[in-house]
Amino acid sequence: MRPGRGIMYVRNNGSVLWFCSAKCRKNMLELRRDPRKLKWTAKRVKGGSLG
Repeated sequence: MRPGRGIMYVRNNGSVLWFCSAKCRKNMLELRRDPRKLKWTAKRVKGGSLG
């Protein structure tokens, strides 16, 4: 992410999450999707199974 861009989300426990767009934020927080299972994320697992 470029400096000055993105959304910083701070949870009640103090952990900080950075999101590049509203699409990423909604998928992680509101829809509770696993980023390893989505093809368009950087944390995608290529090959193998997730269990």
